[in-house]
Amino acid sequence: MLEQYLPFMWLIIFGNIENLILASQGVVEGVNPKVLGLLSIIIVILWFILGTVATDAAMQYSNIINFIGGLAIFILGIQAVVGAVKNLRSKGDA
Repeated sequence: MLEQYLPFMWLIIFGNIENLILASQGVVEGVNPKVLGLLSIIIVILWFILGTVATDAAMQYSNIINFIGGLAIFILGIQAVVGAVKNLRSKGDA
């Protein structure tokens, strides 16, 4: 059963890392951690349901999906790091 998900393995791994980055970015911005955690869990469950239902249809496009997803994760990661550095610099100037 897990063999069908192997083409998406790296997207799953890096997607979870990106989820952690976005959550930490929300905490840095002062978002309520309970609300952020609840919303994060809801989104993960929705993506799990969508991935479970659409895996067969998406399998023929797995290379394209991996590329687009990896690129999005990379861009969001850079955005999070840049925002965190700006936030740290602004707190250091105060």
